Amino acid sequence: MRKVLIFGSAGQLGVELVKVFRAAGMQVQPLTRANLDITDASAVERHITSFEPDLVVNSAAYNMVDVAEQEPAAAYQVNALAVRHMAVTCRQLDAFLVHFSTDYVFDGTAGRPYTERDPVHPLGAYAVSKLAGESYAQAYLDRSLVVRVSGVFGAAGVRTARSNFPELMLRLADGGKEIRVVEDHVASPTFAPAIAERTLELVRRDIRGVVHVGGGTPVSWYEWAKLIFKAGGRRPELKATNEREYRTAARRPKYSALANSRLAELGIAPMPPLERALEAYMAQRAHYVSTTA
Repeated sequence: MRKVLIFGSAGQLGVELVKVFRAAGMQVQPLTRANLDITDASAVERHITSFEPDLVVNSAAYNMVDVAEQEPAAAYQVNALAVRHMAVTCRQLDAFLVHFSTDYVFDGTAGRPYTERDPVHPLGAYAVSKLAGESYAQAYLDRSLVVRVSGVFGAAGVRTARSNFPELMLRLADGGKEIRVVEDHVASPTFAPAIAERTLELVRRDIRGVVHVGGGTPVSWYEWAKLIFKAGGRRPELKATNEREYRTAARRPKYSALANSRLAELGIAPMPPLERALEAYMAQRAHYVSTTA
């Protein structure tokens, strides 16, 4: 792989992907929402064909889970049909496509971390759109890789519009009010730089199909919040709540942690422990805050 085109390069994962692939000596062309509307099929084709990449990486996404229930077509345009545009053009150029998906393709009823072999069952408009994106990536291409992630957090979230869970918790803590977080939903929060590093390794090995790159540590959102406050030196009033008390427009899987089975089978380095990833996040975050102040 010599030339890499990265969609969603301004997001917290996209920023790390650009860093990692450039550090590997590849020619990277980053594309942001300001550069390109990925729902415009002709624009997607034009940008890909003009650069003639060996690899196309899609980290762009519509991730407003609750809003998607009111505008499912908008979520589908970005998370599904845009992936189809990319896949069709990649097929024309014989380019490899990496597409990022989500733990939300599962319904959370297994009560354990999900492997790549588990059946999918999305629960809402956002999840359906993400699963459709996976299907388009694999329907048009033999040379494609779908990477499922969970609860992504990266230091670039300090200045991205959608931010991330650690940033939300830190803002709420600084607000001085009681914070309530659900204790009956479990995920595997995943550090963006670690995702980017393992994605590069998967690409180098020409791995195809579906691979889980989750944080490796199943944790409830309530316990995750406690870890964040400890690492961030905050002591807010934190109370546990649950799905019954905290209703949302979209249904969410109650246990969507990912088991990184294929990573282990391939002998790729396991994901860092959550506490260590959080320490690295806080150090990187301090740099972002100081440079954007």
